[in-house]
Amino acid sequence: MSRLCRFGVSLEKKMIDAFDRHIHNSAYQNRSEAIRDLIRESLTRKKIAGDGIVAGAIVMTYDHHKRDLVNKLLDVQHDFQKLIISTQHVHMDHVHCLEIIAVHGRAREIEKLADAIRAQVGVLQVDLSLIMTK
Repeated sequence: MSRLCRFGVSLEKKMIDAFDRHIHNSAYQNRSEAIRDLIRESLTRKKIAGDGIVAGAIVMTYDHHKRDLVNKLLDVQHDFQKLIISTQHVHMDHVHCLEIIAVHGRAREIEKLADAIRAQVGVLQVDLSLIMTK
């Protein structure tokens, strides 16, 4: 069971006004929720930099008409199969596909997988999103 702790934060008026605008524009209920998200994001970046265990998604678009690209992408995924939880393939139009790869494992290994996908000719865009697992 989680225990909440209260603490005070002192900020310059200009900064708190900007933060309050951010809270309003992002639809947060209050400052505490926004601060919790910022702390989680910071801790996740540290975990990723420290090669911690993370979960996430690799989202890519590619031209499925590019010669041998689908086979190369499958080979890359098989090379990193221990990290891959599942994949989802979506046909965007006659030429372009969207693929979402759910991953879990060491941050550096997942980044290597994303880089190997990104390096394939015909892959148009790759986005890697990682979160802490604990």
